[in-house]
Amino acid sequence: MSPFAILFPDISPEIFTLDLGSFSFALRWYALAYIAGFLLGWWIVMRLMKHPALWPEHRAPMEPARVEGLLTYVIVGVILGGRLGYVLFYQPGYYLSHPAEILRVWEGGMAFHGGLAGVIIAGLIFCRRHAVPPLQIADAMALVAPIGIGLGRVANFINAELWGRPTLQPWGVVFPGPQAQACPWDWPLPFCARHPTQLYEAALEGLVLFAVLGWLVWRSGWLKTPGAVTGVFIAGYGLARFTVEFFRQADAQFITPANPLGHVFSLGPIGLTMGQMLSVPMIIAGLALVIWRRRA
Repeated sequence: MSPFAILFPDISPEIFTLDLGSFSFALRWYALAYIAGFLLGWWIVMRLMKHPALWPEHRAPMEPARVEGLLTYVIVGVILGGRLGYVLFYQPGYYLSHPAEILRVWEGGMAFHGGLAGVIIAGLIFCRRHAVPPLQIADAMALVAPIGIGLGRVANFINAELWGRPTLQPWGVVFPGPQAQACPWDWPLPFCARHPTQLYEAALEGLVLFAVLGWLVWRSGWLKTPGAVTGVFIAGYGLARFTVEFFRQADAQFITPANPLGHVFSLGPIGLTMGQMLSVPMIIAGLALVIWRRRA
């Protein structure tokens, strides 16, 4: 390989496969990322509920035993919201023509912004049914959300999907497949290296955001101001996603010869991708929530 790029590591998307004749089962890294994210999130939220000193009036919003029930609601919200968000935001025309494929979640196609909406709705239903304060529960979920997001982005990298735009930077990765190797006709190299934007997102949306939220929760007492941690998460994710979108390859359905960057909004020289369009309201709403709650 050239010193100007990194060859994609030979990692199978499947950890193992069980072939039992007429039935087969495969555990994929992407599924493991979801499972690990849910379990780690459950464990950390349990710890939060066991530390009443972190909360307003030194009282946790619910008993630790109820966290398992909250986890069930969150799982349903993530799956339904993430799938419907992908259908509505990214390929509505296709799925209107093939409605039976909407339920084929195992074939891929999840959208974070839809998953976030699903979790919000599921969380509100849980809080209403169990009479617990929604902003405090939202803060607990916001703290652990970057764990699942970061692990999911690493799984995206292993799956060699959602890669970035072509780059000549030495950390560019040569992803496999004809689509990943479809660089501009005047590309100066015999191979196409791309930004590993999955790892950019894993670092910003996962590691960095979790570190910031963890510091606010465990060191700065922000859980005593219900909603503030949630606001930082929403704005922080939106800002991270907006930034990485400058390097990320747009979805194929938005790319045309006249619009090679896949912008869905243009105003003069300014163009925004679908990911950026969905992230702008998050940044505004998150900052507004932080300002409102910190001034309360």
